[in-house]
Amino acid sequence: MFGVWAPGEEVAKMTYYGLYALQHRGQEAAGIAVSDGSGVVVYKDLGLVSQVFDEPTLASLRGHIAIGHARYSTTGGSTWENAQPTLRSTRAGGDRAGTTIALAHNGNLVNTAELARRVAELPDVEPDAINSTNDTALVTALLAARPDLSVEAAALEVLPTLRGAFSFVFMDEDTLYAARDVNGVRPLVLGRLERGWVVASETAALDICGASVVREVEPGELIAIDEHGLRSSRFGTPDPKGCLFEYVYLARPDTNIAGRNLHAARVELGRTLAREHHVEADLVIPVPESGTPAAIGYAQESGIPFGHGLVKNAYVGRTFIQPSQTIRQLGIRLKLNPLRDNVRGKRLVVVDDSIVRGNTQRAIVRMLRESGAIEVHVRISSPPVKWPCFYGIDFATRAELLANGLDLEGIRRSIGADSLGYVSLPGLIAATEQPATRLCSACFDGHYPIELPADNVIGKHVLEGVARAAGAAPTTTDGVQITASVGGADALLRP
Repeated sequence: MFGVWAPGEEVAKMTYYGLYALQHRGQEAAGIAVSDGSGVVVYKDLGLVSQVFDEPTLASLRGHIAIGHARYSTTGGSTWENAQPTLRSTRAGGDRAGTTIALAHNGNLVNTAELARRVAELPDVEPDAINSTNDTALVTALLAARPDLSVEAAALEVLPTLRGAFSFVFMDEDTLYAARDVNGVRPLVLGRLERGWVVASETAALDICGASVVREVEPGELIAIDEHGLRSSRFGTPDPKGCLFEYVYLARPDTNIAGRNLHAARVELGRTLAREHHVEADLVIPVPESGTPAAIGYAQESGIPFGHGLVKNAYVGRTFIQPSQTIRQLGIRLKLNPLRDNVRGKRLVVVDDSIVRGNTQRAIVRMLRESGAIEVHVRISSPPVKWPCFYGIDFATRAELLANGLDLEGIRRSIGADSLGYVSLPGLIAATEQPATRLCSACFDGHYPIELPADNVIGKHVLEGVARAAGAAPTTTDGVQITASVGGADALLRP
């Protein structure tokens, strides 16, 4: 997720490169919205950033404000209709008639069913808002439902009613906005350009466009940036609960969160693993790329040489993000291949960041044994993932999590390793250099810092259930969809 306010700059191209730096956070769809002051245009499609956009498309997206999004679905299926940014024009009337809002979201709301009911009760609500199967479209509809208020004032009314994890970047014709939930579960940072401002999910995206890091957007903060400068408002009392899985896996290693460089944190996790789960071996190898920093730390602390035993195909996406089990299992074989000469006859320590469903580790252990490894000891730089995440990571149900219902020995047998060791939760927390009270560890210990609703109104497909209950049919869109507005020309474009 990326946003930029920079008059005189090619903001669409800047957003493209920002999204390119954030491609690891979502690989299902990509989109960019731009404004030249007279109207907002959104261009989006399914696929990677480099597949959705080309030079002519970016050249056509002219303006001084842009936001972008690379989607990883946690509410709603992987469809074009659910790609972001979302777009909504306000109803006629009031001082803000014709204002258009585009919004991008990283996170996941837990009162989505309640928000869907609120949207359905709005007067003159557009059908796609009722039938939407993602929480982002609902928030956009609620922001646009108050034409008597400025977007900023509407946001200060709507944001306190949202429960769950959200980092938003959104815009109208003249202003860039950013907001982060009161718990700050997902990261969001503010950067400064020579002639503008940038907001992004990670500091690595600021680096690629030459922006200097100013600070994190604070939990419970709304930022607005326009020709008058930057202003900040509070819509809630901060109670930080940053996601521990960002430190383990989700964010790039060259990103900083809460002042902590993630590469350094992951190297320290490897050192902790070596102290907590030492084993006699000949070689420490990472599962590339996410296991590499921890493997370096394990080798440093244990004195066992570091080496490479697996080669990664850089053009295959992250396996646990893929939307179907069949694709996920195929992706493991496409993604990794053993270096047989390096592993043959060796006792190996294989370091990875996590075990979710166990498919990756099972396939890796089997490949290494087939390549001649005489022992395979698996070390994991996070505690066992036992609980689903409802705040922006698609771990799905507890039944799909290998560590749910199996003890350490059961997991070891399941993946076929000679031994298995996870870093402890206190060890993980220590590596973040953050107090436990400021972190969310729900996927490891089941302690959810944001209250969850009843089981039947939560989950990735909750809005599809709401739509079925209301008798609504899912919407489909083909070709180019134009949304008329009073204030200017707004368009939602599909290739």
